[in-house]
Amino acid sequence: MPDVRDWSRDDAARFVRVPGAADDKYSRGVVGLRTGSPAYPGAAVLGVEAAWRAGAGFVRYIGAGRAADAVIARRPETVVARHAEGARVGAWVIGSGIDPGARTEGEERELRVILDGGVPVVVDAGALDLAPGSAAPLLLTPHAREFDRLRERLGLPDDADREAAAGGMAAALESTVLLKGAETLVAAADGTVIRVVAGTGWLATAGTGDVLGGVLGALLAANPDSPVVEVAAAGAWLHGHAARIASGTADEGAGPGRPIVALDVAEALPRALADLLA
Repeated sequence: MPDVRDWSRDDAARFVRVPGAADDKYSRGVVGLRTGSPAYPGAAVLGVEAAWRAGAGFVRYIGAGRAADAVIARRPETVVARHAEGARVGAWVIGSGIDPGARTEGEERELRVILDGGVPVVVDAGALDLAPGSAAPLLLTPHAREFDRLRERLGLPDDADREAAAGGMAAALESTVLLKGAETLVAAADGTVIRVVAGTGWLATAGTGDVLGGVLGALLAANPDSPVVEVAAAGAWLHGHAARIASGTADEGAGPGRPIVALDVAEALPRALADLLA
């Protein structure tokens, strides 16, 4: 079993900062998202919303049709284009709201171009199957069932120890793996494993993973010289804290809290960031 480091509020605070007089929208971080689909346009909206709310200075959305229309309706400051070619970003988020079985050849080709680029890529849901063999620095974000499917695809052993399993996948893919759960684990290829316990049971609801993708993209774009595993842990902590704020469980002795939806988590991100900056 690998050594596991527990992540704290103070650890997460190192990856957020107040913009200074010399900052502009580019220095604050540019995030690109290739997410959503005609069947799941909401995934695009949630990821874009979260990227903006987590402090990105510039957000590009790549897509068309229902998903692009929904993004512009919700966040008109987003720059929308049909294709990723030529888009300059500090980090990509791909796969959320995409059905691998419904991808066109053109969509898959574009995802592979992103995966073979030079900037970090948050790989979620419908792009996880494309991760093996990719050249870009990858941060995979599977939930338990997606993790098991990818483990089987890679021929990795069925290890009951989550820490060892996450570390084994990270090593096999030479990437960073964020295994979602009540205790989120972030594992790097070098054997580093970080445990993040900052959320609430109310976070177990549809769409919150799409929000996490946007948060991770924003923090990766804003921290280009930091280890991906640590930036990912900071993003998981921030996402969990926003969920606690939204559900009314952030304060000590707050009680059981209340149900939330994914957009509540995204909208609570500015307060969660303010708490880290306090």
